[in-house]
Amino acid sequence: MIFIAVKFTVRPEHADTWLERTAEFTRATRAEPGNLFYEWSRSVDDPNQFVLLEAFASPEAGAAHVNSDHFKAGMETMSEAIAEVPQIINTEIEGDDWSRMAELSPKNS
Repeated sequence: MIFIAVKFTVRPEHADTWLERTAEFTRATRAEPGNLFYEWSRSVDDPNQFVLLEAFASPEAGAAHVNSDHFKAGMETMSEAIAEVPQIINTEIEGDDWSRMAELSPKNS
């Protein structure tokens, strides 16, 4: 799978509306046939920073995503609210979903 992590630093005046601003792009991406997951998180240390974790089934699915109309529209919408160029990790890894962590499990009550 293609695994992508992107760190967005958003202008303070747009931080509280970032998830709303990206909602249409998020929905469209999650609906793509090759999308495995697309998840936003907000930093607990910096309220202006968001991390996106996403994965695609294949390089072709990733390319279809980047070439989609909603991707182009999403980049335009996001560019108006970011404070700097996002940081990205983009790599191909084995698997097709999250794995379970071997070192930790819930204790029985």
